[in-house]
Amino acid sequence: MALSKSKIPGTAQHFLECGFEDCERNCEFYCNSCHHRMCKQCRDQQIKIPENKNHEVVPYQQRRQQLPVMKCKIHPNKEIDIYCKDCNIPLCSKCSTMQVHQKHCFIDLESIYTEKFELCQKELSKIHNYFVPTSQDLQREVREDATEVKQIMDSIRTSMKAKAESLKNMVDTVLSENMEELNQIEKSLLVKLKSQEKTFDDYIAYLNDLVKEFQSYLSSTELSNFTTQLPDNLKIKSIPETTKPVTPEFSSAQYCKNDVAKLLGKVNKSDRKAELRRIKPMEIPPIATSMKSTSKQTKQDKHVKSDKKQTMSLYASVIKAREFIVPGVSNVYHVSQCQSDRLWISDDNGNLVQTDLQGNVVQKLETSGEDKGYHTVTQGGDLIFTDKDKKVINRITQDNNITEFIKTGDWEPYSIHSSHINGDLLVGMYGKVTRYNKTGKELQNIQRDNKGQELYTAPHYITENINGDICTSDYHNTAVVVVNKSGQPRFSYTGQKSWFRPYGICTDVLGHILVCDVSNTVHLLDQDSQLLSLLLTQQQGVKYPRSVCVDDENNLYVGHRDTKTLTV
Repeated sequence: MALSKSKIPGTAQHFLECGFEDCERNCEFYCNSCHHRMCKQCRDQQIKIPENKNHEVVPYQQRRQQLPVMKCKIHPNKEIDIYCKDCNIPLCSKCSTMQVHQKHCFIDLESIYTEKFELCQKELSKIHNYFVPTSQDLQREVREDATEVKQIMDSIRTSMKAKAESLKNMVDTVLSENMEELNQIEKSLLVKLKSQEKTFDDYIAYLNDLVKEFQSYLSSTELSNFTTQLPDNLKIKSIPETTKPVTPEFSSAQYCKNDVAKLLGKVNKSDRKAELRRIKPMEIPPIATSMKSTSKQTKQDKHVKSDKKQTMSLYASVIKAREFIVPGVSNVYHVSQCQSDRLWISDDNGNLVQTDLQGNVVQKLETSGEDKGYHTVTQGGDLIFTDKDKKVINRITQDNNITEFIKTGDWEPYSIHSSHINGDLLVGMYGKVTRYNKTGKELQNIQRDNKGQELYTAPHYITENINGDICTSDYHNTAVVVVNKSGQPRFSYTGQKSWFRPYGICTDVLGHILVCDVSNTVHLLDQDSQLLSLLLTQQQGVKYPRSVCVDDENNLYVGHRDTKTLTV
């Protein structure tokens, strides 16, 4: 479902119109006297009117905020519009004539109000763009630390149990060995005693035989038996000598709980000092001037404009530097810069080639990619590309090893961007945007706004701005959908006219958003949604632009639907 204009946050606008009736041109100027928006043509007409001779007309971005209407409590028919610097209070014009304010210094209240209004806006911007996201990042870090602590504790528990089990097994082994040795000693002693028992059996049998012999002598009536057969020196064999068994002794080991603790190991509290969590500093993006120099601009300001970054005007024109044919593709639907002299370029048929800046092919891959921004290059130079059919994200290292880096489950990954801020991967899927860290761990899912309404249909292209905003080109929603890095909606840009179909999207070093429109134009927006200009149009030879990429030198690469040509 496409986002309707009613879903656009109140602070967003797709372009600013002139405030005069029946004029639909873009607003460029503002009258601080009558608080009217105006285009260049209407401004030229208005300043010719005598009544407007002293009106202060300034570029729109230099406008003063209109004072809210507030009646004076002392003079109810007068509006408060003056500020007394000495008393530090706002007044009406009649109050300034009172005795109590004589010789006091008065300032235009509108100037004070504008200054304070802009200060509040800046502070709000800091809160939304830095303090809240940074705090949420730290909170997420705390949660990750809690998970890590649990994992570490579980690992220690596992190690302790394994050590105890090992000790138990060792005890069982020692006990088994001792038992075996005891059994062998017992067996040996019993064998020896059995032998001794047999010795006595034999000796007792000998004595029994001897008893029978003597009894036969005693019962005999023949004296000759005594005289001839009974020897005079009859001796009975002595009782055989045997030894008593020597049983083993068990020397019981003396040990205590601490001895067991030494064997198992002990949990010790770390003496390391807890480190403070690192709070990243607030980045202040460079400010570009969007209008021509006013008469108040000093010579020093004009001299500074010679600096390269200062001259990057929001309304800067583009000059065609060169163009080259990209072999191996049928058209140019997406461009990723991998090195200062290398580009990855894809068409809508799954062809993905790496070229130098002269169009010489260095490497070519066959993928399942289509007319989407399905590849990106990490800070380390690895190519990352999606496979929506297999629902995986692949990584190709610089030594050309291809691995399945992330599995996206039931979600089809369409577009991908590697953050230049922290290395996170932003993946546009059918119905949501997911953030992964550099190791492939899922960190964030963005699907709905605060009212539960869906933000995305199919984000074909995705990028990140210098302030951390996530910018997607949602073709089916006919909108550029921008959320901050916490996933809170900032604005939805739906084009200048009713027909707007966004394709390739990127940002530049000043935080501008560039997006291709199928109606032969490239739109240039500031990071707060205002249309600054139609940077490229059909009159400049642009036809069916599909991809844009800006390098660190502010060179703009534009790819087209019906040609293999990449224009720089």
